[in-house]
Amino acid sequence: MRSELWDLENELFAEGYQTIAGVDEAGRGPIVGDVYSAAVILPRGVVISGLDDSKKVNEKKRELLYGEIIKVAVSYCVASASVEEIEELNILGATMLAMNRAVSGLAITPDITLIDGNASKGILFTNRTIIGGDAKSASIAAASILAKVTRDRYMIKLAEEYPGYGFEKHKGYGTKAHYAALDGLGLTPVHRQKFLRKYNNGRHK
Repeated sequence: MRSELWDLENELFAEGYQTIAGVDEAGRGPIVGDVYSAAVILPRGVVISGLDDSKKVNEKKRELLYGEIIKVAVSYCVASASVEEIEELNILGATMLAMNRAVSGLAITPDITLIDGNASKGILFTNRTIIGGDAKSASIAAASILAKVTRDRYMIKLAEEYPGYGFEKHKGYGTKAHYAALDGLGLTPVHRQKFLRKYNNGRHK
């Protein structure tokens, strides 16, 4: 774990904040399934070996980190917004809904939340957005791991419910194999219709 991952949190501690939650999401880009968000409060200065942005860590290591994070966290919560909510609110609105649910589910209300990215409209808690935060903040990196692992597990379960689509491999992203499966098997109830307008209109290549 890189020591600089605590730099952002340490600046906030110096400003007087006591309890800091990192917040991140998984599943904004796929064309199928719910979007997940995680909120994590870590003990101040805790060292978690190998902790980093979930995109930089392989699947086996993410699973190990997941276990370590939930073991040491002061509090954590993973929440989701459904395909129906994504359709109703759009993906950004649904992501913010999932983030609010994750923070609300913490055992402690944080003094401030650090949110990965540059958008926080609709977030109900005091927050700061951090672009590339999952590579800059220990709390956000931990949240990114919990969100990613939980969503990947969810996609593996969906693969059992809807065999033949390869959800366990591409995790719902619009790969060539996924579109080939759509051509042969059709849409499922867990596909995001608004993400598939071009496909439904016969324009995907």
